[in-house]
Amino acid sequence: MYRQKRQRSKTLTVAAVAALVPLAAACGSEKANDSDGGSVGADGQRITGVQWSIDSVTVDGTTHQAPDAAQVRIDDAGEAAGSTGCNSFSARADVDVDGERVRLSDAMFTEKACDKTPVDFEKSLGRTLTTGSLTTENDGDRLTLTTDAGDTVRLSKAQDASLYGTKWAVDVPGPEGQESHPVGKDEKGDEKGGAHLTFDRDAKTVSGRLPCNRVNASATVSDGSITLGAPSTTRMMCEGSLMDAEKRLLGLFDGKVDYRIDQGTLTLTSEDGTTVRAVAEK
Repeated sequence: MYRQKRQRSKTLTVAAVAALVPLAAACGSEKANDSDGGSVGADGQRITGVQWSIDSVTVDGTTHQAPDAAQVRIDDAGEAAGSTGCNSFSARADVDVDGERVRLSDAMFTEKACDKTPVDFEKSLGRTLTTGSLTTENDGDRLTLTTDAGDTVRLSKAQDASLYGTKWAVDVPGPEGQESHPVGKDEKGDEKGGAHLTFDRDAKTVSGRLPCNRVNASATVSDGSITLGAPSTTRMMCEGSLMDAEKRLLGLFDGKVDYRIDQGTLTLTSEDGTTVRAVAEK
């Protein structure tokens, strides 16, 4: 039986699953390069470094369909993280050298009640993923994990999010290149520090909010790069940590950045080497 850990006792950094996995250093492409590292099965298909959408789980002959937001990703470094569509989970992941078997252990689940996520699905998923060694069957776009008892979790490779029209939740780099996650609410009830950006293809603009203020700028996309215009922002003043984070994010504007989309993660790299990651909000 899998272990649950109440959300208030520990914050799991898996709300943005893809953020746990380092991206390839190269930028300037919307498609991830599937040949770059990662554990592979006997057929040469990657197991790790892929964001998998969970389609269903079958236990004792009963199949439970997964919510649209259910997903999991196994890091090359041996960590797995995902979402049931309601609760987040993380675990240690051991993948054999051939990628034919994987074992998840030390699993931790948050414990929220969500009306749209069936409890039976969550329990069945937790039981199947953590019951022991799982056999993998992978054709590249689809992956099936099977227990020794014959229970299965069926997954499919998540598609790349579109640059345009997607609300990208931004992780603002900290002073030493680390992510910062300030908290609080502004006068409109939005979370302070909850920076996000949305690109508009027709208007050739980007808009959203910074850690403190709202922002608009021109955005011209060409050959894996985005030329951002001078930013127009509101003039609110926030606490020092938010303003510092905002200044770092504003450094991307009024210049050219390379961009890369790997499934649900957008990476922006400025000409001075500053890298900012953003995750597609569900």
